[in-house]
Amino acid sequence: MESPRATPGSRRARRRARPRRRALLYVSLATVAVLGVTAAGTVYVKAHARDGGAVSSAASPTPSSSSPSSASASGEASVEPVTEPAVDRDALLSTAMETVTVPSGAKVSAAVLDPDSGDSAAYGDAAFDTASIVKVDILATLLLQAQDAGRHLTATEKAYATKMIENSDNTSASELWDVIGRAAGLDAANKRFGLTDTEGGDGALWGLTQTTAADQLTLLQQVFGDDSKLSETSRSYLQGLMKTIESDQRWGVSAAADGSEFALKNGWLARSSTGLWDVNSIGRVTVGGSDYLVAVLSNGTVSQAKGISLVEAAAKAAVRSFTEADSSASASASQ
Repeated sequence: MESPRATPGSRRARRRARPRRRALLYVSLATVAVLGVTAAGTVYVKAHARDGGAVSSAASPTPSSSSPSSASASGEASVEPVTEPAVDRDALLSTAMETVTVPSGAKVSAAVLDPDSGDSAAYGDAAFDTASIVKVDILATLLLQAQDAGRHLTATEKAYATKMIENSDNTSASELWDVIGRAAGLDAANKRFGLTDTEGGDGALWGLTQTTAADQLTLLQQVFGDDSKLSETSRSYLQGLMKTIESDQRWGVSAAADGSEFALKNGWLARSSTGLWDVNSIGRVTVGGSDYLVAVLSNGTVSQAKGISLVEAAAKAAVRSFTEADSSASASASQ
């Protein structure tokens, strides 16, 4: 069950540019010996010049003017980098999401991040009601406030936190919502966490906090990443609770995992004004030995079951857009 609802106001969502890695291919007029190829596809070569700058018949073909090189007076060939196109993760994610069947009148947004490479992608930038996924944000805020005060959570706070995350208990969430200072406390913590498009719900309505998939990815980085405002102890505590969600709530982004290695929090909310459902899921999944942070938000489905199916299909497609691209890159690098 979720908290009482009210129609949320519109929110402006912004997508942020993400840094892209570029692989460099080094070429030379002189004889080229390949030293190695990285998983990212970067080829490293070493040039060997002959006496007088002559190149033997075994040398690689003379490059065109688009890949300029020159020989130094000492006979050594200089090399210049040529930038190869980077993988457009957003485009790949968008293509993958086209395979997802979205029910008429419903909307879905997804975001994925590979913590190892730092690559990320987002599909859709609309704001959605958080429903119960905000409970992760509430606990992260409480932990940050406790760190600032130089204290540990009280036994009562821990009891509320456990029920709020593992069982999605609303009464516990309302208690901790008050402890953190409601929306004002949440928004202040989120500013420090780096969230830019999330705004706490009015009054007691924590379930109507507005957020974007990209912002939820930023929150997940605070929970699972080393570069976080939360201490290692705080992160481990929150991760532990997200790994022990009660069995009937283990749906959502966990559908993208290839086994039991996942940590998540789901949210579901039937809007009183329309009878339509908000269904969301955020967390970390493991696929092929690699971890991915995933956030999927949806609204407008006619039932919770339809919303769950939509979120799970979107999570699978989103993660697949990363794993297939990574497999292709690895195959190319090994050739």
